[in-house]
Amino acid sequence: MHFVIMGCGRVGASIARALQRRGHDVAIIDQEESSFTRLGPTFDGRTVTGMGFDRDTLREAGIDTAYAFAAVSSGDNSNILAARVARETFGVEHVVARIYDPGRAEIYQRLGIPTVATVKWTSDQVLRRLLPQGHLPELTDPSGRIVIAEVPVSPQWIGRPLTEIEAATGTRVAYVTRLGDGMLPSRESLLQEGDFLHLAARRDELTEIERVLDGPPPAHD
Repeated sequence: MHFVIMGCGRVGASIARALQRRGHDVAIIDQEESSFTRLGPTFDGRTVTGMGFDRDTLREAGIDTAYAFAAVSSGDNSNILAARVARETFGVEHVVARIYDPGRAEIYQRLGIPTVATVKWTSDQVLRRLLPQGHLPELTDPSGRIVIAEVPVSPQWIGRPLTEIEAATGTRVAYVTRLGDGMLPSRESLLQEGDFLHLAARRDELTEIERVLDGPPPAHD
């Protein structure tokens, strides 16, 4: 799959290398050509010099065929603008923006742009929001068999009870992140637009769980 990254600082370069190690095609954008030295000699993806929210620059980076887009430059406004252009102009479904001011994160979440605030930020958090499968679990038990992982859910599940998700996947909903806040669900809780779902599951079943949640809820007789 093709990924586009805006910002080739320490973290943008780390994300680009991590995606390439997983066998993905990567293009990275930065205003300063010298920033690309952070990628190292083994990086063979595409480097594009320019503004990450400029449409022509994004097209040069292959945004038209991108599976996901991450805006991780040093500017909040640039990041959120680029993320909105990727989502609204080019129809990229999976986007994430780095935000330095955590107080603004809720506003951006309401726009449908997943954000990660710098105060709690790591490249692993961004990767979990970009990758469709095989992303790093948030917590693993000592045996390595049970994990808590953030799992993407198709919009077709919005409005359905979380208990229905548990029944369809054989998991337990550990918690939900809603508008930047953690929430322990009750039996009456419904999946809302913009929710991030964190499931307790067997590690070896994650791929099948993601397959189930990537499609529509099963039909009931």
